[in-house]
Amino acid sequence: MAAYSFTRPQYDLENAASYTSIPDQPASASSTPAGHWRSKKLLAGILFSSVFLLSLILLFVNQQSESQTKVNGTNQGKSSTPKPISPTARTAPPSRGVSQGVSEKTFRLASVENATYSWTNAILSWQRTAYHFQPEHNWMNGPLFHKGWYHLFYQYNPDSAVWGNITWGHAVSKDLIHWLHLPFAMVPDHWYDINGVWTGSATILPDGQIVMLYTGDTYDVKQVQCLAYPANLSDPLLLDWVKYSGNPVLVPPPGIGAKDFRDPTTAWLSPDGDKWRITIGSKVNTTGISLVYETVDFKTYDMLDGYMHAVPGTGMWECVDFYPVSMSEINGLDTSVSGSGVKHVLKASLDDDKNDYYALGVYDPIEDKWIPDDPKLDVGIGLRYDYGKYYASKTFYDQNKQRRILWGWIRETDSEYADIWKGWASVQSIPRTVMFDQKTGSNILQWPVSEVEELRSEIVEFDNVKLGPGSIVPLKVDTPSQLDIVASFEIDEDAFEGTVEADAGYSCPTSGGAANRGELGPFGVIVLGDKTLSEGTPIYFYVTKGTNGKFETHFCADELRSSLAPDVDKVVYGSKVPVLHGEKYSLRSLVDHSIVESFAQGGRTVITSRVYPTRAVDGAARVYLFNNATKVSVTASVKMWNMGSADIRTFPLNEQ
Repeated sequence: MAAYSFTRPQYDLENAASYTSIPDQPASASSTPAGHWRSKKLLAGILFSSVFLLSLILLFVNQQSESQTKVNGTNQGKSSTPKPISPTARTAPPSRGVSQGVSEKTFRLASVENATYSWTNAILSWQRTAYHFQPEHNWMNGPLFHKGWYHLFYQYNPDSAVWGNITWGHAVSKDLIHWLHLPFAMVPDHWYDINGVWTGSATILPDGQIVMLYTGDTYDVKQVQCLAYPANLSDPLLLDWVKYSGNPVLVPPPGIGAKDFRDPTTAWLSPDGDKWRITIGSKVNTTGISLVYETVDFKTYDMLDGYMHAVPGTGMWECVDFYPVSMSEINGLDTSVSGSGVKHVLKASLDDDKNDYYALGVYDPIEDKWIPDDPKLDVGIGLRYDYGKYYASKTFYDQNKQRRILWGWIRETDSEYADIWKGWASVQSIPRTVMFDQKTGSNILQWPVSEVEELRSEIVEFDNVKLGPGSIVPLKVDTPSQLDIVASFEIDEDAFEGTVEADAGYSCPTSGGAANRGELGPFGVIVLGDKTLSEGTPIYFYVTKGTNGKFETHFCADELRSSLAPDVDKVVYGSKVPVLHGEKYSLRSLVDHSIVESFAQGGRTVITSRVYPTRAVDGAARVYLFNNATKVSVTASVKMWNMGSADIRTFPLNEQ
């Protein structure tokens, strides 16, 4: 798909009225229209004029106007214009999601609950990303490839920039970068999903049929599994979806809580190839578990004995994912592949700490048991997909290019009031390819899909920059808010031969950030910094020596000085990263306004940061190289590309 110019809408955010906070309680069945959920009004409105639709979207600032209500094909969200909320009248935002049995969706700071910052139009507009997928407005959170189109189905609140009224948004793309919004795929309109159409997964059958299993939240707040399928498989856009008349197809089994049964996976074939299996996350007391069911037709199911896997102390497992990776090939594998030369990844999103954990292991399909390669790195206690803000992820097998692609939800870490004021919250990560790390044999590699490189334009290069202890070097670049940065660093080998004090207790989150100096670190780049470095986000390596004499490398992202605003999260993220003999220290950072996705050593460790600078925006932002080590000198080489904007707009259905 050709790249299109894309201009983000200019909203009058300072003078706009804010939303009235929506109640934190389930919607009643009577409040939602009954009957067939695909609204004729919606399709008619889009067919009438795509220009008219776009004009309505641009007019929508922070409230659901009557015009927008008609375009969306619902009668929800009508209200009189509320008065702006004054900073002195603000109280802590309500909890969202917990009463319905899902993880907390409201971000709260631990210490400055009521602190506020006077955001301006320009800064709030700047925060919106340019090449990450997100809806035009409001709150968001089973991808597949069909007839030339990538389909993204995502959880979306059409009524407000906070969690609630969860509906399935739908967008399509030819290249995973430029996206076209389609009408909603599914809305909560039956008793079994009236309180939300939650996470689901698609399975493509050998004959080309597509089945979608998803979690519905019932009228009495119970989690059940439901079946849906396309009304017309010949339609490349899959515009119409039918909910199975026999829904729900699964309810919580004995011993499982009504609010602890959600997020079915993509199905895989049983050993005999005559049945399909899915797994669903749950818990028993504080033990996280994966239940497995078998089915022939996706309408009736048998639960297999025991659990595929369980890890004590990890709590509720959400958004479980289960898939194979090849130990010798770089290509991805269909979900049903198993046998020699294959490892299986089991992943769970932990409700308790809101992080995505994975482990490599071996799957025995006869016994239906998965065994981790290293029990010390089991699910929930070992490796994570991402050590920053990244949750509720999902992979799918891209049969078009024979690769496995990972998506993740990136939440906001500013105040809910700011989200309501600007009218949107949350984005999707840049899709990542996933493969087995053949060099270490103990982790996966994640890397941005190659298509994102189509957005690259001018390149600037800095070769062999010498960085002495305590040095910082500014790098001139035209578009510091939209960059693809690739950097490598070398330490003189003699540094490891001399006397280096042991620093065995180092950890990124408790380190104090890049200002904490050691003999062999930190060193890296600073993105979104201002001229005086009163703001900036360092992405860096820190090398330590253990008491056993061995060296370890940590990869960190420091948000402590990322913003002068008091009502945003400012922490240090990171973890250890394997650096093998002969390898340089290498990183790649995708900078897209308020999001920075950083990949170390080819994707062995990944960190996603949400940052909300007040000064380092637009032309005032800077990029720096730095070495804050006390003993060692570092040689750095950097390539930086300016990144264009993705074309994300409404699909022109009237032109089809």
